[in-house]
Amino acid sequence: MKITNVRTTLVQVPMRKPARWATGGLTHVGELYVSVETDEGITGLGVTYNHPETSAIIEQRLVTVVVGRDPFDIEGIWRDMYDGVHTLGQQGLVFNALAGIDIALWDLKARALDLPLHRLLGSCRESVPVYGSGGFVNYSVDELVEEAIGFVTDGIPRVKMKIGIDDGANVREDLRRVAAVRTAVGDDVEIYVDANGSYRAKQAIAVAERLADLGVAWFEEPVHAADREGLAAVAARSSVPVAAGEFEYHLHAFRSLMENRAIDIVQADVGRVGGITPWTKIAHVAEAFNLPMAPHAFDVVHLHLMCSTPNAQVLEHLAIYADLPYRVRPEPHAGRIAVPDLPGHGLELDDDLVARYRR
Repeated sequence: MKITNVRTTLVQVPMRKPARWATGGLTHVGELYVSVETDEGITGLGVTYNHPETSAIIEQRLVTVVVGRDPFDIEGIWRDMYDGVHTLGQQGLVFNALAGIDIALWDLKARALDLPLHRLLGSCRESVPVYGSGGFVNYSVDELVEEAIGFVTDGIPRVKMKIGIDDGANVREDLRRVAAVRTAVGDDVEIYVDANGSYRAKQAIAVAERLADLGVAWFEEPVHAADREGLAAVAARSSVPVAAGEFEYHLHAFRSLMENRAIDIVQADVGRVGGITPWTKIAHVAEAFNLPMAPHAFDVVHLHLMCSTPNAQVLEHLAIYADLPYRVRPEPHAGRIAVPDLPGHGLELDDDLVARYRR
């Protein structure tokens, strides 16, 4: 079997309600789809962040590396792709591009072998716990509470909300909003908070003390992702576990965070670390440090990874993904999501919706 072609398709879907967090926001949700085709008619589907520049990197720098190769040679292809583009940078769009092709190759291999992806990777469970993720800073307190109660009513006893009002300058309002959600959902529901890097280290340490009083289960991105010394300081002083890693790209960066005890929960993002091939290595390093994996975004691909990762903790379930152009998506039941018994990762695009929202 040989790879004959690589195609990219970028979509953006208008959101029902815009979402804002401390350092950014969205009015559309979208993804970049990467199709890797073969001479035997088997195609793998990859997914990554929806930047036009990522598509250009794939089409201009990576297609020639991939076409003509045996699609089962995934490790070798990844290394050759990395060697072909790493001079453009060690993070960002380059790694987004690597991820799109790498995920497609793993999907292709699993489909060719008629296996669900998690079984190809080495399954250790059939479902994983999930948390309902949302709670954006542009939501009123009433909207925050309504969403959190909705997750709990749907059987999900874990919710995540954003803090960092006014770029982290309004801690009192942040804590008021967390307290409102705690009161609404009760003491038996886990609450995770995400500051999106909006605090400074000493400020975050003080906030962590108050979050502990509210029974918060993790404090995500308390300081800017580049402030690794600050992150380590917060992790050392906080009784609330520190979750981070969604803006880390390289295996060695994750190793450094773990060695410096700057992270308690590893949030590696398959779309940012360069795909499934490096993600599994990061998970193995985390296991060696006795740290859990709780990945960011890309829930269906991560579902398969978590079902083949012994140190998996919990999967992010983003309500804003509901309108992405898939025919079917696995949904939570009783606080867990079961992995689909389909070849590959099981995602199938709805061609009509793709045509409608294609950019």
